[in-house]
Amino acid sequence: MTDGQLPETTSGRSRRPLLRLAVAAAVIAAGVIVAWQFGLFERLRVDQESLAALDAWFRGFGIWAPIVFIAVWIVATVFFLPGLPITIVGALIFGPIWGSVYSLIGSTLGATAAFLVGRYAAREMVENLIRRNATLARIDEGVRRHGWRMLMITRLVPLFPFNAQNYVYGLTRIPLVTYVLVSLVCMAPATVAYNFLAGAVRSGNFGRFFLYLAIAAVLLVVLSLIPGWIRRRYGTDELIAES
Repeated sequence: MTDGQLPETTSGRSRRPLLRLAVAAAVIAAGVIVAWQFGLFERLRVDQESLAALDAWFRGFGIWAPIVFIAVWIVATVFFLPGLPITIVGALIFGPIWGSVYSLIGSTLGATAAFLVGRYAAREMVENLIRRNATLARIDEGVRRHGWRMLMITRLVPLFPFNAQNYVYGLTRIPLVTYVLVSLVCMAPATVAYNFLAGAVRSGNFGRFFLYLAIAAVLLVVLSLIPGWIRRRYGTDELIAES
């Protein structure tokens, strides 16, 4: 502590998460009111024709529609295609709840497939990729020093390329079961948040829009607090800094 500065109390630190949540809620509420007043909901509403065509394509598979969606997720993850558009499409077609479930299953299975390819089928290629890419090399080093906690950080903090890191983890000593479980749990908050954001745009209903948006905001705030919790719980300041 320097001259002129007051010591930070424990109660002050404990109130920070609540303060952040309150500020986020106030900003969202103000934004929703302004958007409603200016008629922005109508302009943001998804084109019903396009959505109907996409929905019809998936529904054309009948009871297999969720399986097809999950398969698309797996292929996209293995072949380095962006996952966010798929997440949004899933939310628009299946709704935010089932969209979250199917996207989480698909992204976890895709990440597992890439992990197994990196470990057993393309080891040399992935090793060369790590040598050429400093970011991926940091993941490899982080796992050596911190184990599964490095996996948790890279899943929660979207600073590392998702598709590439799946292959890198295949070269590490992380057991397959640990990799699958940590990935599933840590990818869930962001997946649900994105699905509810997309669901809010589709809803066209003020009350439901605000509810979905609030759920997404709470999840994103919680995500922002997790790195600090990891630092306090495990004392891994350098791990947070690396991420």
